[in-house]
Amino acid sequence: MLNRTIPPPIKDAVDFNLTLKPCTNFSLKNGAPVYYINDGAEEVALIEMVFLAGNSFENKNMVASATNYLLKNGTTKKTALEINEHFEFYGAYLSQSCYNEYATITLHCLSKHLKELLPVIKEIITDSIFPQNELEIFKQNSIQRLSVNLQKCDFVANRLIDQYLYGKQHPYGRASSVEDIKALNREDLLIFFKNFYYTANCKIFAAGKFPADLENLLNESFGDCNLNENISAIIHKKEMAPEKKSRVTNDPKAVQGAIRIARPFPNRHHPDFKKVMVLNCLFGGFFGSRLMSNIREEKGYTYGIHSFLENRINESAWMISTEAGKDVCQATIDEVYKEMKILREELIDDEELLLVKNYMMGLNLGELDGPFHVISRWKNLIINGLDENYFYDAINTIKNISSQELKELSNKYLLPEDFFELVVF
Repeated sequence: MLNRTIPPPIKDAVDFNLTLKPCTNFSLKNGAPVYYINDGAEEVALIEMVFLAGNSFENKNMVASATNYLLKNGTTKKTALEINEHFEFYGAYLSQSCYNEYATITLHCLSKHLKELLPVIKEIITDSIFPQNELEIFKQNSIQRLSVNLQKCDFVANRLIDQYLYGKQHPYGRASSVEDIKALNREDLLIFFKNFYYTANCKIFAAGKFPADLENLLNESFGDCNLNENISAIIHKKEMAPEKKSRVTNDPKAVQGAIRIARPFPNRHHPDFKKVMVLNCLFGGFFGSRLMSNIREEKGYTYGIHSFLENRINESAWMISTEAGKDVCQATIDEVYKEMKILREELIDDEELLLVKNYMMGLNLGELDGPFHVISRWKNLIINGLDENYFYDAINTIKNISSQELKELSNKYLLPEDFFELVVF
């Protein structure tokens, strides 16, 4: 019998042996790859189609995002209202997202309704017509949203720092304008749709508790679509800004400034990437980080400050982001560099390092909870050209990295002269 007077033993998360549940994969009749996890306690399903249709492939600004957004706004057989009512009738949710390299269409639904919902997704990716009235509404809303956002210092700072890191013409640094939105036309969207959705390079990811005939269902809906076309990667030239320190006045009445400090960084295939993820967590990646403890808790300059490695495929950047009072922006920046200097010169003590390792292991544990989280992890690996070995290497890195290794990484990457520094007031 359980003795409730004795507390259970406490075990550090770093001692857990995490495993990535394997996913099943097969190819549709047209060769398009499908990766799925048939698991879960509830009769629910997620189907995500990933297309090489991000803004890296557009030749006119905003065409990729507009095409993705308007996919479910009308076909030759259904209006936008009818499409949305169809998914709502079955209690399903269909969403779209557009990123730099890829775009997605994601379905959340009850598993028993897949047979009624998948054919409508097929209709969307093969027969969307982008009605002119829907495009005009999109343009009007986008202009209004952009006008509001351009008054926000943090929005402007995010746009500018990417331009400084990659260049205004690079997909990662390209920013929308009212003129770009007004210039969108239906013909541009139809051409992009035909080249990157109708004939597409597509991967399908699925998770949930599926019926036994899932493979047949997917083949019936998508097996005859042109979803295995080769789309050549486009190489974009990066042009970093010549000046690394900038101060921009966006609102003369602003009482705080948006601070961005960033440097270019290699992508996930670089041997240092996994180790730097640990260093970043310690530096500014969670609430107990060095930056939060100093600049928020001790100095009170900001409500929050964090650092992160950008989640992009071809290139990445190491970013420190915060908003601080106008009169303490420079002091905030000085403290960021001070924390870099400490990491370059002093070894991290064992207690702090264990805290960071436990936090990161706990984060990984949470991201493996349930089939939806697991297939998301697989998707991130696959679209970055990685496999499960990367996952296990990352876990081993968290467990085994030493204070000395982190100090060496700090001396290699946390050098103030390598960072772009931007403040938008």
